[in-house]
Amino acid sequence: MEFADGKILAEAGNEVGRITFNQPEKRNAMSIAMWDGMARALDAFEADASVRCVVLQGAGDKAFVSGADISQFEKTRSDAEAQKEYGRQTAGGRLRLAGFPKPVIGQIRGFCMGGGLGIAMSCDIRIAAEDSQFGIPAAKLGIAYGFDMVRHLVQLVGPANAHMILMTGERFPAAEALRMGLVNKVVPAERLADEVAALTATLAGNAPLSLYANKRTVQAVLADERDRDMAALQAAMGACFDSADYAEGRRAFMEKRKPRFAGR
Repeated sequence: MEFADGKILAEAGNEVGRITFNQPEKRNAMSIAMWDGMARALDAFEADASVRCVVLQGAGDKAFVSGADISQFEKTRSDAEAQKEYGRQTAGGRLRLAGFPKPVIGQIRGFCMGGGLGIAMSCDIRIAAEDSQFGIPAAKLGIAYGFDMVRHLVQLVGPANAHMILMTGERFPAAEALRMGLVNKVVPAERLADEVAALTATLAGNAPLSLYANKRTVQAVLADERDRDMAALQAAMGACFDSADYAEGRRAFMEKRKPRFAGR
């Protein structure tokens, strides 16, 4: 599948959906159309029961996503009012990723900057190549990032590291991202695809209802108390205990075999 005139590519296989940010000539910078394309790809993967998890990656070996497409700024983000409209136009993609119910893995190589780092932070697990670089250059552009992205940054790395990232606007290497807790694992670039493939195989073999319930619960823990839907969390947990997959998990454990989960 192709979206945003081919700048978002989506394919599914072996129970894994894969979305590629495909604008390598601009280091996969995100245009407004690409945000919408990503949302449409996620819609397709949510509707496909054979897809157990989703991987986000950048085309080529230079960048995951280098940020927003700055060439559009003069037209779309020239002042505060234009920024509000830009936020409205891209909100669908951001909210779709943040609320996606299946596990999302960021396969990061090269530049992961600004809004690209925001996309990575919205992934549930982030695996980075050793040659990756991270940063939020807002202070070097004279702009500020929104509350949700900054809150997510603080939740991941703490206020001291968040200040360093935001106030310097500098790039920092994958090893530093790992130290701060921004990524889960750093591997040599030549092993990145294999490492992510092993992870997706593990996730695809686990019980989908359990993954869904636990992802929602982690998100609820980080949300404001007034935004927590405790009834929905209880329902998701109850669905796990009432599921055929739970019975299958018990049988497989007793029979000392690998379970075969169906997502129901």
